[in-house]
Amino acid sequence: MFLFAGLGNPGSKYAGNRHNIGFMAVDAIVRRHRFTPWRRRFQGATCEGEIEGQKVLALLPETFMNESGRAVSEAQRFYKIALGDIFVFHDELDLAPAKVRAKIGGGNAGHNGLRSITAHCGNEYPRVRLGIGHPGDKALVHHYVLSDFAKAERDWVDAVCDGCAELAGLLVTRRLDEFQSRLHLYLDARGIGTPKPAGPAAK
Repeated sequence: MFLFAGLGNPGSKYAGNRHNIGFMAVDAIVRRHRFTPWRRRFQGATCEGEIEGQKVLALLPETFMNESGRAVSEAQRFYKIALGDIFVFHDELDLAPAKVRAKIGGGNAGHNGLRSITAHCGNEYPRVRLGIGHPGDKALVHHYVLSDFAKAERDWVDAVCDGCAELAGLLVTRRLDEFQSRLHLYLDARGIGTPKPAGPAAK
């Protein structure tokens, strides 16, 4: 079994935040592949489905970002999921908006959700890094990631999430490089370039 964990903060207050694009991507995968209805367990919301004949558990932790590892590790232990079969979808400040990278392991780049998962589970798990851009000043980062995507950003956000759903089969067949390259072709075909990040006050 694979675990697809989206990172974000629970509740309607945070639903549209840049920090929650991991939630958005996993939710798009669940809808596209017609997983079972969501239910609460493992300190989060979970549902199950199949992608390319492989069983996948989707998990949206409800522990808040800083404690994401508690939920992920609980699901991992229950199903005895190998660390290499845990895919974590998360926002990435160091990537331009609409840029996506898929890799195994690496640094956590100050991301508290990744830091928590690494502390509870280990570090060598695959990450789908969803670029949201950087506000340009470290002092603005906290407000930036906890601000909603601007209306002008929704097209690329939706396209990135839809692309993840369309190409999720490449993840469970361990073709991360192909997932990454084909996702950018998918976005190019929809006219999604590299938009500039919107400021925290953008509407």
